[in-house]
Amino acid sequence: MRERDDLDVAVKTVRELENGIRDNIELIELGEAEGDAEVITEAENALLELKQVARRTQIETLLSGEVDTNDCYVEIHSGAGGTESQDWANMLLRMYTRWAERRKMKVEVLEMHDGEEAGIKSATILVKGHNAYGWLKTESGVHRLVRISPYDSAARRHTSFSSCWVYPVVDDSIDIEIRDADLKVDTYRSSGAGGQHVNTTDSAIRITHIPSGIIVACQQERSQHKNRATAMAMLKSRLYEMELQKREEAANAQSASKTDIGWGHQIRSYVLQPYQMVKDLRTGVESSQPAAILDGDIDEFMEAALAQRVGVATDVVSDEA
Repeated sequence: MRERDDLDVAVKTVRELENGIRDNIELIELGEAEGDAEVITEAENALLELKQVARRTQIETLLSGEVDTNDCYVEIHSGAGGTESQDWANMLLRMYTRWAERRKMKVEVLEMHDGEEAGIKSATILVKGHNAYGWLKTESGVHRLVRISPYDSAARRHTSFSSCWVYPVVDDSIDIEIRDADLKVDTYRSSGAGGQHVNTTDSAIRITHIPSGIIVACQQERSQHKNRATAMAMLKSRLYEMELQKREEAANAQSASKTDIGWGHQIRSYVLQPYQMVKDLRTGVESSQPAAILDGDIDEFMEAALAQRVGVATDVVSDEA
């Protein structure tokens, strides 16, 4: 059924592109025949929008990994720097949430720890949608923010770091063996909104996988058993993603042009003062519109990183097309 749905989406997109191109060309011909410049302009603008859709669709054909079509978990952690770093982590959380909403994906907050004054110390969200992992997998790494801190009374410029980690939701067909002896399970009280029961009982779960050092946590449900089941699913996904990353690193070992995208590797810099620029350090893609980027308009960065990952040019649709 998943494969059928993927094919259905692909066929539907191509048909919509074909119909859109045909209809707008007819509108241009009609506008030229009647001398209506406004109709011609509207049709030309619509064709430019279709070009972007075609470009994005062609990039999506690169999402051929075995779990690229799966849903995914996104973990965000603030770095050193106190309130400023925690506020930056919260800004990243909002950026990815808005990106998912733009693509009509569903977002569930599984775990969140608020900062002392503002922002968050960490958060884990579940993004559900077509090719969610395929798109977001290129976002794993360290994100750097430079700005005049609103939390500094001296109005000094601060540099903050926050980490993003993306891993796929694995389905039941993938068998991952986890021994109970390798696990350390802690229970604690949930924080934040959730009602009297959630905040007064030890329903939240934190699981540490001792051999790998991976830690996952969930406080979404009132039931400790449900939180444990969700946390175990997250742990399996992390272990599976770790194995996928090992395979990719081995496959790319001979290619000097490929950049390792791993935990602790700075991938993007967001500068708000003294000038405004967002630059991806892997692909060189830049934007002078950080407000739009932080509002979820990050497709250009994701497309370039994905294209570089598979070794193709980012400008996959020519002007003549």
